Amino acid sequence: MPDEIQQRAGVPVLVCDPAGPLVATERDALDLIGAAFAGAEVVAVPVDRLDERFFALGTRFAGDVMQKFVNYRLRLVVVGDISTQVAGSSALRALVHESNRAEHIWFVPDLDALDDRLRAAS
Repeated sequence: MPDEIQQRAGVPVLVCDPAGPLVATERDALDLIGAAFAGAEVVAVPVDRLDERFFALGTRFAGDVMQKFVNYRLRLVVVGDISTQVAGSSALRALVHESNRAEHIWFVPDLDALDDRLRAAS
């Protein structure tokens, strides 16, 4: 399945294909933002599409990517199991916790959980 805009809980979401290209640079993140401009308000990126540097906060890659989404007023949702990454980093655990309390960046286990969050946010 290619990346596609889907209506999820009444919100247009760019749902990214798990088999799509890796998001390994800021340019890759900007490509997703550009694709979202076709009408999406949210970009749902599977964990497998994110370079491992995203979860190593010392690289600042996650911060750079997240800031791009905030700047363009798009919500970024990381979809999938990140329990291994969170278990190995208290800083990442704190980031996930704080992000999930806010509006712009969410970490959810699956698309059903994303649907629930979108319904709760409206």
